[in-house]
Amino acid sequence: MKISKVESFHTEDVGIVRVTMADGSQGLGQVSTYNADISVEVMHRQVVPYFKDREINDIDDIADGVALVLERQHKFLGSYLYRALCGVETALWDWLGKSRNKSVCELLGGTPRPLRVYASSMKRNITPEQEAERFLRLRDRHGYDAFKFRVGAECGRNQDEWPGRTETIIPTIRRALGPDVDLLADANSCFNPERAIEVGHLLEDNGIRHFEEPCPYWEMDWTRKVTAALTLDVTGGEQDHYLPAWQKMIDDRVVDVLQPDICYMGGITRTLQVVEMARKAGRIVTPHTANLSLVTIFTLHLQGAIDNAGPYLEFSIEEDDYYPWQYGIYENFPVAKDGKVTIPDEPGWGIRVRQDWLQSTHYRASELS
Repeated sequence: MKISKVESFHTEDVGIVRVTMADGSQGLGQVSTYNADISVEVMHRQVVPYFKDREINDIDDIADGVALVLERQHKFLGSYLYRALCGVETALWDWLGKSRNKSVCELLGGTPRPLRVYASSMKRNITPEQEAERFLRLRDRHGYDAFKFRVGAECGRNQDEWPGRTETIIPTIRRALGPDVDLLADANSCFNPERAIEVGHLLEDNGIRHFEEPCPYWEMDWTRKVTAALTLDVTGGEQDHYLPAWQKMIDDRVVDVLQPDICYMGGITRTLQVVEMARKAGRIVTPHTANLSLVTIFTLHLQGAIDNAGPYLEFSIEEDDYYPWQYGIYENFPVAKDGKVTIPDEPGWGIRVRQDWLQSTHYRASELS
C-alpha cells in the first residue's frame, strides 16, 4: 500500500501527523514536541519525499523507509531530522495497527494492560515543602507509589536552583512520602563528577533509587565515574539519537538504565534498536516521556511489549503547569489510577485527537500520488 498524502497540524510546541494511504485508510503520529513547527518543516521537505511510491505493508517496510530517509539525508543526521522522521514513522505504525485491527503493543508482541508509572515533576521553581505537599495530594488522588523530583539546576554548571535546595528537597520528600514509596531524582546535566557523587550519596542515604543525568549528558566519562562510585541506578540517554553513541554508553557502562526518547530517536523502529542493544547487555530500558503528548502513548505500547522494560514508566504530573500546551489535544488520553496507566487497547495507538484542536492549528499537506 502506498502513501497518497501526509498532513501536519502544528503549533509551536506540538505537531500531529496524518498519513492517508492509497485506499483512503489513515494513521496518526507526531513529530517531537518542542519547536514542532521546525520539525514539521523538516518532515515535509526532507522526510516525506522519500516515502513517495514506496510500498508499506508491514513492519519491515516501515523500517526500510526509515533507513532510506537516513541514507538519502546522510548530510543532515542531526536532531531535527530524527524529530521530523518520527511524525511519519509513528503515523505508519498507527495505520498498520488499524489495518490489522491490533494495537501497536500487540503488533510488537505485547498485551495491553495497566503499567506502573512514576509521577514526574518538571518543576524546580517550587519549594521542597510545596513539592512534598503536591506529591501527597497526587498519591491520594491517583494512587502513585513512585515519584520523581528535580535536583540541581538544568545544565546548571554545578549550581543549585537556589542555594541549599538539593540538600533540603531530598530528605524532605522522603520524610513526607515515607519508606514504601519509590523516589527518583533528575539533575538534568547539572553537576561535575565530584558534586554528582556527593549528591548521589545523599540520595542513597535517603533510599532514592534512580539518579538521572547527573552530569552534562555529553560528558560520558564524567557520568561513567559517577555510575562506578554509586550503588543506586544512574540513568540517562534521553538526548541521544546516534546509535554508535548508544553502543558506547552500553559498552562503557556509562549508565545503569537506558532512557531513549522515542520522538528524539525518530520513532519506534530505531528505539527498538536501542532496546535490543540493551537487552544483549542485560540492561533495562525506561524511556524518557516528559510530557503528556503522544510520546507517552508511544512509550506505553513499547514498554508493554519488550522484555527488558524498567519497573515503571515516566508519567507527567497531570496538574503541572510547566507545559500548558499539553492539554486539550486528545479526546481519550489515559489517566493514572492506582499508580498505573493502562495501555490503550484500540487498534493502532488507540488515541483520538480533538477536531477543535486540529482546526486551531497550522495545516500543511504533501501529496504523494
